[in-house]
Amino acid sequence: MTDAEVLFNPLTPGFTDDPYPHYDRMRDIDPVHEHPLGFWLVTRYDDVAALLRANLSVEIRNLAGGAVVEQYEEITREGSAFALSMLDRDPPDHTRLRRLVTKVFTPKAVAALEPKVTALVDAALDEIAEQRTVDLIDALAFPLPFAVISEMLGMPPTDHVRLRELTGMLVRSLEVVIEADLVQAIASAEIELSNAMREIIAWKRDNPADDLLTALIAAEHDGDQLTDDELVAQVLLLYVAGHETTVNLIGNGVLALLRNPDQLALLRARPDLAANAVEECLRYDSPVQQSRRITTTPYTLGGREIPAGTFVAAALASANRDDRHFGPTANELRIDREDARTQVSFGAGPHHCLGAALARLEGRVAIGRLVSRFPNLALNGTVEWNGRLNLRGAAKLPIIV
Repeated sequence: MTDAEVLFNPLTPGFTDDPYPHYDRMRDIDPVHEHPLGFWLVTRYDDVAALLRANLSVEIRNLAGGAVVEQYEEITREGSAFALSMLDRDPPDHTRLRRLVTKVFTPKAVAALEPKVTALVDAALDEIAEQRTVDLIDALAFPLPFAVISEMLGMPPTDHVRLRELTGMLVRSLEVVIEADLVQAIASAEIELSNAMREIIAWKRDNPADDLLTALIAAEHDGDQLTDDELVAQVLLLYVAGHETTVNLIGNGVLALLRNPDQLALLRARPDLAANAVEECLRYDSPVQQSRRITTTPYTLGGREIPAGTFVAAALASANRDDRHFGPTANELRIDREDARTQVSFGAGPHHCLGAALARLEGRVAIGRLVSRFPNLALNGTVEWNGRLNLRGAAKLPIIV
């Protein structure tokens, strides 16, 4: 594909470094866009919000056909629990799965984690202070959410390096356009992760404790429990989503502040803005760039009729920069923005992110304490991006304190 041939081409060199000019263009030229590869892309805020809340499917089996179906069939081979997570199911299965998981993932349980999150952040900041120059992703943005979700679940000691490699590969499955040579690698990573989770669940059955994984094993509603494969899928979803997305929130948020020193100074002067600053960071550079829906009947949006059986990508990152909703400063970072919380980075409707409260907590504590502790915090080299189209974030963020 070339730019001359395709209006929206996420494989364009530099796209993952800065996709926002592309989204600006799509919102103006073709906001409900039919792509030659067979999917549709929705980029304006009102259309994205409507799509997320509509009574549409997320199940790949409802697709009429095309490249996306072929990709998912290759990924979800025998031994895969990939399509059984609540992220991938419609009601009534989604309702049942979410109800069981929600029983052990309550706002009260998340709020109780703040002392632990604060202690983990402060320990990481002590190490950063000693070293003075670090990669923020390795020093804070990755280990914090990884440690939190691992402790919440009650995971046994594991090979963190290998798990990071596998989860990093697995999240590429969330992309609409996957390069052919990646599909096999994603499928292999999913099988390896699923098998690892089965071993961990078996270990946990023999070693129950006061943790999320034990609670999920025991979770019951009106006599209903998760099957073994469903349990693997939900644990894998919580584990991957519980750290991969928050890495991007912390990394991209800190980078945005460093590139906007007036906003960094405002946060230091107004620490009470920390929670709203997280909302603005979520809006300004969304940790998850897209969310999918699948039409089961013809669906009209933005004056266009999308056929039944169509994969529709809701461009969350684009919606969050739409000046029709956020005004003329939509492409600027403003941590005191009054409507920052209307961002759609956590989705909306029945699939609204279950871990939103946890991500907000981790982002607020990590970003707030980092910038307040180090008044001379600055970039210390070139930022490297992870090359992902959906869970896009900094892979290397060199800083000096």
